[in-house]
Amino acid sequence: MANQIATFFHTQPKDEAVAGVADHINHFWEPRMREQFFAILEQGGDGFDPLVIEAAKHIRKPGLVSGAS
Repeated sequence: MANQIATFFHTQPKDEAVAGVADHINHFWEPRMREQFFAILEQGGDGFDPLVIEAAKHIRKPGLVSGAS
């Protein structure tokens, strides 16, 4: 599903696309979905679109309070 989101944003400038993917996942994915997302990333992120990998830096990990590092 993350790759489908990235496909939509590929038509935008890179900075906007990265932000768009991250914003969409942050706003619409429930914590369990983001947990699965980060589990795949920790295993190497095989199969993820490069835009998804780039956006991951801006996606909130479940359980973290907004604004926490």
